[in-house]
Amino acid sequence: MYSLNQISYLLHDYLVDLGVSDIYAKYLNTLILLVLLAIALYIFDYFLRKLVISVFARFTSLSKTNFDDFLVRNKVPRNIAHIVPIIIAYNTVPYVFNGFDKAQILVLKGLEVFGIILTLWVIRSLLNTLKDFFKTLPNLKDKPIDSYIQVFMIFLWSIGILLAISILTDIELWKFLTGLGTASAVILLIFKDTILGFVASIQVSINDMVRIGDWISFDNYGADGDVIEINLATVKVQNFDNTITTIPTYALISDSFKNWRGMTNSPGRRIKRALIVKQESIKFLAPRDIQKYKKISLITDYITGRQETITEYNKSNNIDKSILINGRNLTNIGLFRKYADTYLKNHSAINKDMMVMVRQLAPTPQGIPLEVYAFSSDKRWENYEYIMSDIFDHLLAAITYFDLELFELPSSTNFKNTPKS
Repeated sequence: MYSLNQISYLLHDYLVDLGVSDIYAKYLNTLILLVLLAIALYIFDYFLRKLVISVFARFTSLSKTNFDDFLVRNKVPRNIAHIVPIIIAYNTVPYVFNGFDKAQILVLKGLEVFGIILTLWVIRSLLNTLKDFFKTLPNLKDKPIDSYIQVFMIFLWSIGILLAISILTDIELWKFLTGLGTASAVILLIFKDTILGFVASIQVSINDMVRIGDWISFDNYGADGDVIEINLATVKVQNFDNTITTIPTYALISDSFKNWRGMTNSPGRRIKRALIVKQESIKFLAPRDIQKYKKISLITDYITGRQETITEYNKSNNIDKSILINGRNLTNIGLFRKYADTYLKNHSAINKDMMVMVRQLAPTPQGIPLEVYAFSSDKRWENYEYIMSDIFDHLLAAITYFDLELFELPSSTNFKNTPKS
């Protein structure tokens, strides 16, 4: 039986017997052994890869969980299968390059570096598998899993690069790190955005500022839509026009933005819009006006009750009602405000458990704003807009029944109809 060392020289001895010089025989021996090793490793790697993948595929077809499906999809079995040929190559190279010490050391270092890269590939595949699996879990699908994985991979790649440099330069790792400390300022400058993104992603996650699926508005970046991805450096927002806006992750903690998650999780979506009433159309109500407004069923009982209270107050205080301004009175804007409030509280799409209010805001040069402040039960955008439009369709049409006018800028037709002096 021949030893491996003797086998590595069989071809060399055969070539020497044929009359080839010793030096050329050594080179040819090494070259042929290298080619044979490469072919053998390729064939072995091919069949081993096929075997591992088929075993995993059969296992995934029988398994009820989808985790193993993600393992196959992210090529974990394939990457693991490459490890065995690398180990065989590492242990065989010394016999192939027998007599060529420098070349042997160089190839072994190359295999060690490739082993580090292959290990990182396997870990990356496993992390991508975990990422895909976690996104299927209801409690984790809105978390920034991508950021965590990217941070971990950056840490691993940094260690891998340092180990590779240490292997190639024959410098011990701790000595290399000591020398690296002197260049820390340059490293911080080069990786400034990465470091800011890393810190920001941690703060965003810990403070639960943004989740995947949140609707955010970020005016500084023109973003208004749903968050579809959160990673170490950027946050991707799909706007409502289906465009994609990319925001630096650190901008989420350095700038102001609006997250609509609170509205989405609440029992209602706010309606906050005002009607601007012309001041000159506001008036006290005479008895004949009150009788006319009593025919409006939503406020009939209110008018009756208020009228009795006001009449009793004015009589007990001997108020001269020959002039409407004296004493207490009803106004058309006050009745309309009550009408709008009652209408909202009777509307089927308004959440009665939340604030429902019609309030008068401070006068403006255009008129008196009457603001509707309420919450729709349906928070879906299309339905919300329909509910709000339905409410204001009614109020815009109803306001004329109270002898009130809304402010509107004059158009060209107003000037055309004005008689010439």
